[in-house]
Amino acid sequence: MVRRHALRSVTGMITTDKLSKTFSNAGTQQHVLKNLDLEIERGSFTVIMGPSGAGKSTLLYALSGMDRPTLGTVEFDGETISGYSEDKLAKFRRRHCGFMFQQIHLLDSLSVMDNVMAVGLLTGDRRTVKERGDKLFDLVGLSVADRRKFPGMLSGGEAARVALVRGLIAEPGVLFADEPTGQLNSEFSRIVLDLLAAVNATGQTVVMVTHDIRSAAYGSRILYLRDGTIQGELSLADLPQGDAAARQNATAEFLAEMGW
Repeated sequence: MVRRHALRSVTGMITTDKLSKTFSNAGTQQHVLKNLDLEIERGSFTVIMGPSGAGKSTLLYALSGMDRPTLGTVEFDGETISGYSEDKLAKFRRRHCGFMFQQIHLLDSLSVMDNVMAVGLLTGDRRTVKERGDKLFDLVGLSVADRRKFPGMLSGGEAARVALVRGLIAEPGVLFADEPTGQLNSEFSRIVLDLLAAVNATGQTVVMVTHDIRSAAYGSRILYLRDGTIQGELSLADLPQGDAAARQNATAEFLAEMGW
């Protein structure tokens, strides 16, 4: 049964208190996020949806410490990260956050494995990082030969799988994904989303921004953001991942209710 529930829980990994973000443009104040109180539960697959300009990516950047709120706080496991210095924020992201973006940004001069190692070695020793990288590449179905390729030799789906490995290599507390299938065709999108669901099933917390209903239906929870505020949320936690039709129907009904 699909249910709607309150934004506060008792198992929050990331919590915000009156989170607000304002930008100035030619002397005009643009209030992108407005007094948001929410929690991201450990082990959840939270999806952020909403129309263009709603503040989805801004919220993701604030939650991950990539951007500072104008007002309010962001806490990670009870520690307020929004007050960290830039150096401390950078160290926090390396230890606790993994990222996947619509633009994959692999380094053309490095092999697939070296692209992943370059991130992993920021926080771990070479042997440990290499062993974890091999396990992750096995998980996403990229062979030893694939790992020796350079980015220009990869298909879009292969590159996205490398990006997923890179995002997970440092064993982050949270994997943040901003439109990770935005440039992929339907087949490659399904592969990447199936992999995100698989790593989430192991306990990995995932926060994903998307415009796509089919992508959103993979989440355990959908937040609908409009005009900088959360208008509603939907829980899909009681629907099995294998029941794609029921998940997509529930998501479509919810989005219609939200005025999507």
